[in-house]
Amino acid sequence: MLDQTFPWLTTMIVVPLVGAGIVWALPRSAHRFARPIAVGVSLLVLLLGILAALDFDTAAAGTHQLIDTKAWIPAFGVSYAVGVDGVGLALVLLSVLLVPLVLLAAWREHPDAGVVAVAESGDHAAVVAGVAGPGAVGGNRIRHYMALVLVLEAFIVAVFSARDVFLFYVLFEAMLIPVYFMIGAFGGLQRRYAAVKFLLFSLAGGLVMLAGVIALYLQGPGGPDGFMIDKLVGLDLPVTTERLIFLAFFLAFAIKAPMWPVHTWLPDAAEQAPAGTSVLLVGVLDKVGTFGMLTLCLPLFPEASRWAAPVIIVLAVISILYGALLAIGQEDLMRLIAYTSVSHFGFIVLGIFAFTSVSVQGASLYMVNHGLSTGALFLVAGFLVTRRGSQRIADFGGLQKVVPVLAGTFLVAGLSALSLPGLSPFVSELLVLVGTFGANKPAAVVATFAVVLAALYILLAYQRIFTGPVRDGLATMPDLSNRERWVVGPLIAAMLVLGFYPAPALDLVREPASVTLTQVGVDDVVPTHADPAAGASTSEDGSDQ
Repeated sequence: MLDQTFPWLTTMIVVPLVGAGIVWALPRSAHRFARPIAVGVSLLVLLLGILAALDFDTAAAGTHQLIDTKAWIPAFGVSYAVGVDGVGLALVLLSVLLVPLVLLAAWREHPDAGVVAVAESGDHAAVVAGVAGPGAVGGNRIRHYMALVLVLEAFIVAVFSARDVFLFYVLFEAMLIPVYFMIGAFGGLQRRYAAVKFLLFSLAGGLVMLAGVIALYLQGPGGPDGFMIDKLVGLDLPVTTERLIFLAFFLAFAIKAPMWPVHTWLPDAAEQAPAGTSVLLVGVLDKVGTFGMLTLCLPLFPEASRWAAPVIIVLAVISILYGALLAIGQEDLMRLIAYTSVSHFGFIVLGIFAFTSVSVQGASLYMVNHGLSTGALFLVAGFLVTRRGSQRIADFGGLQKVVPVLAGTFLVAGLSALSLPGLSPFVSELLVLVGTFGANKPAAVVATFAVVLAALYILLAYQRIFTGPVRDGLATMPDLSNRERWVVGPLIAAMLVLGFYPAPALDLVREPASVTLTQVGVDDVVPTHADPAAGASTSEDGSDQ
């Protein structure tokens, strides 16, 4: 164990903010230093994350550790309080892993200022979405993009570790600022529309959540630390009041997640955003929605969570099937990946509100594995789009012969998205389905159909892009460079390791799942199997049911 008094989380928040300030302060003549500085800062944060994980007691993963608390605005009951349990730590580690990969992916993907100017004129023939948009950052502006990524990293670490409801809300809203500029300033031809739509949806949800935050504080004990989550858990709230506050929080989280029918901002944002921005947006930021459901909605509003669970499960199943079906019919590669995520987030929400320890463990693990899988898929797609200058799947074909390494990485990333055994998403999806089956068989059975749909949207896309005759203009496409292999390689390695040996990740989420069920006040449903010899149903621990 390391020094348990060291403020690891606060340091991980401050370092990228300082790094962003340094990158922003670089003169235009020194913009070439923005890349190494930003990547170096992100690697330092990753090192801090690893050291924080070494200081974390996995045996007590259900309790919050690495705590740092300071009075912030005591007159209003607001504190600066950070700390993580196993789930929070896993998401923080995912975030600090993805950020340096995103920065490294954007290292050379930038057109000159003239190309960006042409993009403003709307001449699609002169500048395509994959060059002036997804994955592309122009000229001196590279330092602004790198700085925004570092600011976003600081907010991400802070929001996953916030232990004060008001602090969580401030960070929940503050994250919108860097993402808005990362889409609106560096995206495709319709970037402003996508950025404004993302902002309006998120602000609408945040406004409703603010009303819930204030109402929750008024129901609490008050005092200089009245917004502390630990002081608000277990309140004896009137039934109607609890349900209304729950709905205010849940709506904001459902928009962020995103769930059907408040998901429509995501495909537009993913289509127009740079590929690296989509990695952080879908792979990490959207997890704030499901993380909030798990760590705020359930413990703060247990009765309301049980009351709303049947409807939420129906919405989750609709999201699972709807996202998968729409992914099959997409012609735009980035929109296809976005719709697959709508389906995957449905699995996460289903696991949370099935209220079994196995399903909650699966949902918690799914948040991490989805970040690895979708992060790899967006990054590889970004490499494809940059080379071809188009996001339309129909503009590709026969690339397996031309770029075999790129084809292989896309296939592995795609197979992880359909939860192939041996890759980490399989473990989490299996846990969600098995855990849900014990509590809600119809929902689990219907959700299982998405496994078949996932095979369709991934394999059909691979077939159209990489098999068949080589399309005109693609015969000289370069394969992945060494830098690009270093970007994708760690994600594929992580998926393989956690696919064959998920124990380290499961150790982080197992105890928090049990704590969550206790807070919600539901009895766990243990998966059972038939014992032919005894003619009875036997639980996993061997006792008769």
